[in-house]
Amino acid sequence: MASLADLLAIHTDLPGRAARHLQRIAGEWQLLADLSFADLRLWVRNDPEGDRTDPSYICIAQCRPNTTSTVYDSDGVGVVVPPWEAPTLHAAFEGAVVVRGVTPAWTGPSRVRREAVPVSSDGEVVAVLTRDFNVTHPRTPSPLEVAYTECADDLCTMVAEGTFPEREELPTGEAEPRAGDGFVRVDAQGKVVFASPNAQSAYRRMGAPSDLEGSGLVEVTAELVGDSFESEDLAVALDGALQRGEGSRIELTKGGVTVVLRVLGLHPNGRPAGAAVLLRDVTELKRRDRALISKDATIREIHHRVKNNLQSVSALLRLQARRTRNDEAKRALQESVRRVASIALVHETLSMSVDEHVDIDEVIDRLIPIMGDVAPAEGAGTVTVVRRGDVGLLDADRAMPLVMVVTELIQNAIEHAYGPGESGTVALLAHRSTRMLEVTVRDDGAGLPSGFTLDGSDRLGLQIVQTLVTSELGGELRLSTWDGGTDAVVQVPLQPV
Repeated sequence: MASLADLLAIHTDLPGRAARHLQRIAGEWQLLADLSFADLRLWVRNDPEGDRTDPSYICIAQCRPNTTSTVYDSDGVGVVVPPWEAPTLHAAFEGAVVVRGVTPAWTGPSRVRREAVPVSSDGEVVAVLTRDFNVTHPRTPSPLEVAYTECADDLCTMVAEGTFPEREELPTGEAEPRAGDGFVRVDAQGKVVFASPNAQSAYRRMGAPSDLEGSGLVEVTAELVGDSFESEDLAVALDGALQRGEGSRIELTKGGVTVVLRVLGLHPNGRPAGAAVLLRDVTELKRRDRALISKDATIREIHHRVKNNLQSVSALLRLQARRTRNDEAKRALQESVRRVASIALVHETLSMSVDEHVDIDEVIDRLIPIMGDVAPAEGAGTVTVVRRGDVGLLDADRAMPLVMVVTELIQNAIEHAYGPGESGTVALLAHRSTRMLEVTVRDDGAGLPSGFTLDGSDRLGLQIVQTLVTSELGGELRLSTWDGGTDAVVQVPLQPV
């Protein structure tokens, strides 16, 4: 089944920042579904061709609650509806406000009331989150249900305002607390106004003698753990949540019991409304994680050793280049040194990564000084290499060839764009959307020679680039001359072919 990123690439042309925000929403919405006691669906404008003429909406993700039964037996991902069939959804998208449906509708055996929450990113509505409540059998809610739904309403208001989720790493760990693991609601002064039974139990396992409700959470925790650093971490986290709406994660350990706490600041409509604290006993998970750490360390050590071996090869090639008197052979060896160094940098990055993804911008920033050491044509002036825009993260399979491509294109511009006595700037420009990554190497040199064609070029560097772009990246390479120099444009599709 296609992932959320794939569906965004197929059906929208949203910018990368908006796509990342929707992925953060999807990373948090199990919490929203559980607190809301509702099914959630995420809708975007259906814009497959990028022409913005189709007003329909398409469901790109769905989340069922763990705290109640679902109202949908089938998966709604891929469902397309015109605006007149979903007036609540359409009104939220167009009006940028939360729209609560008044009249429930029957969905199979369930009577469903819908609420539509606009999802804002950088002040613009990019999607709509619908909450579908089962109101077939109304009843008086319990104190836990009231606490859950009040917190969910605050978080949804923050989604509409674009203040939730925060721009932080997506929660991917197995130990991420969920609403059912333990839920504590504190007021604007840090006092506990509600604590779920599971939250009470987690604190009792750490040795808490009494109930949490009515107590100051920081004071109770400080007295319990007896570690000034851990209690201070909670105090700082809670203060940041209450004063500035910040979220944070901390870990408490007492008597062999480890509890992970996640603090969510609640600031709907810009006013402080306390905080929600989710907690989970991860004592057993910690024991199992220790067994996995050694395996992850082994993988990273392999990348580290490959990097060291490549650096040794690079040093040998550099030594051979110094002893070679043939200028052409020396240049070939120097180019090999640069290529091996770029591959080594990728392996070095992977040796410090836990998810086999590479920050391409970090690698390029470290390669630029290496390439700058190689002078352009003999007697030429200074050539400066700069990066503008972010390439972002790529998986290891695509990171290696892309780094090689960028290295070759920048080196090609340094060596061939400028003549004797000429100085200039080679700029790396990057633009990334949900569908495509476009990287441009732009120089302000002499331009392409008359009659030059990419297929007819005998330069080894360009042949390497063309092979990597088409075979390894499934992309396209274009060279063109403009009034002030040459553009080498690489387009790489980000969605599966």
